[in-house]
Amino acid sequence: MRKDYFFKLTLFIIPLLGFMFISFSGGRDNAFSSSPGDSNNNCTSCHAGTASAANLTVTTDIPLTGYDFNTEYNITVTNSGGGTRNGFQVTAEKDSDNTKVGTFASGGADTKAVNNNSRATHTSSGNTQNTWSVKWTSPNSNEGKVTFYAASISGNGNGNTEGDTTYTGNSGSTPSLGVDDAKLLKFAMYPNPVRDVVKIELPAETREAKVMVYDYTGKLLKSENVSLIQKEVSIDELPIGVYLLKVISEDKLGVKHFIKK
Repeated sequence: MRKDYFFKLTLFIIPLLGFMFISFSGGRDNAFSSSPGDSNNNCTSCHAGTASAANLTVTTDIPLTGYDFNTEYNITVTNSGGGTRNGFQVTAEKDSDNTKVGTFASGGADTKAVNNNSRATHTSSGNTQNTWSVKWTSPNSNEGKVTFYAASISGNGNGNTEGDTTYTGNSGSTPSLGVDDAKLLKFAMYPNPVRDVVKIELPAETREAKVMVYDYTGKLLKSENVSLIQKEVSIDELPIGVYLLKVISEDKLGVKHFIKK
């Protein structure tokens, strides 16, 4: 009778474990990103072993100068630790208090946004790869510096959680282009798109300012002074593309993007 009981219990547990494994293969909704705001929880909550701060990178196409408001960016998580069944979760948090910031969206059939779009994870069709890209839309106001945190599992595909390896990583701190209203320099810039000369209209109380042009990686390309009299900056030598223009006068800063055609 006792042997029969254990036999029936085993028959029940095996499919249950299989169901759990299949379910988790499509990603998790709750907090497993390894972020401070998620209490540093990661994939070891379900998989055996300890987490390693290696073999995982979190990269973005946000310029070094910072993220703009209400703008969509690409966030890429790469697990170089090997494995045949892999997965990930990524989230974004404010450096100041580790609250969630911005919203995530799917980057394709291999990823999905979860938990009210505060995180992104893999789908069942994305657990055979080791790199994933998702979309992140920045907040529509200045939230300060942001860090992207991720955890990833390298699974061996043996049907259970033994022998798997967990990796954690983050993007490093990403600044905001936001400026407090008191320090915001309101200027006009035209035309946009532009072919050869950008014209700058400073506010009446601002007699002089420095104009700096950056490419989309944050590299400073040129710096010139403008005034109420000298209002033009030549960008004829720049290749076609999208650029960031900063205007600084005393303790005030203004930022705009322009397209060189």
